[in-house]
Amino acid sequence: MTALKPPEQQTTVRVPPHLHELPLRVGTRASPLALVQTRTFLSVLRHFCPVLRNLEVFEEHAIATTGDRVQDRRLAEIGGKGLFAKEIHEALADRRVDFAVHSLKDLETVLPAGIVLACTLKREDARDALILGPGCGVSRPDDPFAALNPGTVLGTASVRRQAQLLHARPDLAIVPLRGNVGTRMARIRAGHCAAGVLALAGLRRLEIAGPNVVPLDAETMVPAAGQGIIGVTVRADDSDLRELLAAIEDREAAAVASAERALLAALDGSCRTPIGGHARFLPDGRLSLTGLVARADGSFLLRRTLTGPAGEAARVGAELGHSLRANSPSDIFA
Repeated sequence: MTALKPPEQQTTVRVPPHLHELPLRVGTRASPLALVQTRTFLSVLRHFCPVLRNLEVFEEHAIATTGDRVQDRRLAEIGGKGLFAKEIHEALADRRVDFAVHSLKDLETVLPAGIVLACTLKREDARDALILGPGCGVSRPDDPFAALNPGTVLGTASVRRQAQLLHARPDLAIVPLRGNVGTRMARIRAGHCAAGVLALAGLRRLEIAGPNVVPLDAETMVPAAGQGIIGVTVRADDSDLRELLAAIEDREAAAVASAERALLAALDGSCRTPIGGHARFLPDGRLSLTGLVARADGSFLLRRTLTGPAGEAARVGAELGHSLRANSPSDIFA
């Protein structure tokens, strides 16, 4: 198999002539993390398109989404993860923005008509992290949950995280924890809950670290499909932008994203179905995909891994998804 070519080794990208004559409007959520991710994307684009470096061609448009506005309920109760993208999709379709930057895990498996995923950037660490509050004990490398006493109140709004936590530790008390990264960290420090689980990628991008941040192995806590990957959407008919963005795409991120999103599509669960998906490259160049399906209360959990050629990432994802679905209770997908 031909080795994938990371963006760092690609040659300078050709910019279609008209693109630097008009401001390019980039849509994004308004959270601190979303803005950091947007600026990361623009930095990558400028790096590979030298003509853009000294031109004021980008306008950031921070868009309030339903997922950001409604903080008192779980996402599953108000419509699922698509609520972090709905208003951004609308701005793109209405031509108020030219492209949009997302956390890939927040994007629906099937995008609205006329909108396509044009680019994925190099993946940050895909793992989740356990955040220990002041009252917790010390985590051990062999058992990160050892710092949590029976009955510990742990905050998360993710049914995927909740299911895996309760499967491993049914003695924990899970409570909702919503808000941007800073808000959730502050609530843990203030004692709203004794501990929490957040995506390690977001913590790293915001430069949040410390002994209270304990990375969880991807087998211990299977991440969300697309976690740690920045995805950029554009209108399907914008061939110039699609050409430009395709040239800076990280090939490895594109392959793992394809596998993970195909897994989601095959499972076709509701927003209340705990599903995890994590693909990685093996030393021999093949792709290994781990998928997970569970009940929110942790009473059922099925985890499987499938390996295949990187060039068949979507097939690997679909095959694993169908396998998990066939061997899971039907009520999980209701």
